[in-house]
Amino acid sequence: HQLGQLIIVQTDSSAYCFWLVSGEGCPRKNAEAAQDRNASANPSSPIVAVFKVFQQELDTKHDKYERLVKISRDVTIESKRAIFLLHRVTSVPDAEDVLNEADGKLDGVRQKIGQIAEELRGEDIYQFHRAFTPGIQEYVEAVSFLHYIRHRSLISLEEINARLVFMRTEKADPKGAAEALPLGTQVLTFQVTPSDYLLGVADLTGELMRMCISSVGNGDIDTPFQLSQFLRQIHDGFSYIGNTGPYEVSKKLHTLRQSLGKVEDACYTLRVRGSEIPKHMLADVFSSRTTLMDPEEGVV
Repeated sequence: HQLGQLIIVQTDSSAYCFWLVSGEGCPRKNAEAAQDRNASANPSSPIVAVFKVFQQELDTKHDKYERLVKISRDVTIESKRAIFLLHRVTSVPDAEDVLNEADGKLDGVRQKIGQIAEELRGEDIYQFHRAFTPGIQEYVEAVSFLHYIRHRSLISLEEINARLVFMRTEKADPKGAAEALPLGTQVLTFQVTPSDYLLGVADLTGELMRMCISSVGNGDIDTPFQLSQFLRQIHDGFSYIGNTGPYEVSKKLHTLRQSLGKVEDACYTLRVRGSEIPKHMLADVFSSRTTLMDPEEGVV
């Protein structure tokens, strides 16, 4: 070999390594000198050039991933604010004003999802899916909650994706051109994956359970029975999926069952003891029951 030969000498208690160059034993500093020679490799080498390209690609992918994580956090925060606002519909005289305000907040969330669509233009969505899936699930939860309050039904995946179409205007300015080219309109779409849709609907059941308790506290004894029937249909749908769906669905199925149990418990109390308990005390009764059931909510 043009650089030398590695010699290993083993004794009873230890082993020694020597690097021979031109027939002479080399100490440790000769090995360090060899590393320095490798570090100062020719930058015009095709191998070095290839690895520099790999470095740039990995850095670009990492930066894009971090930007998607930040946008997803903003989507999560704004979606939670819309959900908190929607819970006021049970205590205000005009619910339509609250719904319109929540719809305006969700329009802002959709604009941020449009930023995700721009980042994913020309990319494989599943390479960056873990970066933005928490925000998308929270958005599905918020938009499905709003849809249920208005229509008393579950929004479909197609209806969600139909609202995630964005128009972007761009101006082409090629180098050397005297004037910029006219404005062009580009259509960007974002498709919520079926797994994100299922996980968002699973989180919706917790908000419906809270809505049930709030409705009873305000004297509405019809909403809990509607919610109970609706939650049973969702539970049946998830039961059909079983172990064939995403792994996270099986984890959230336990929480779904607990939410359904709390709503059914409220309906049982209304049906059996509703005439015995004054309406202004019903919320206290259900709150105490919910508190007793909450310590088991973390069990999977």
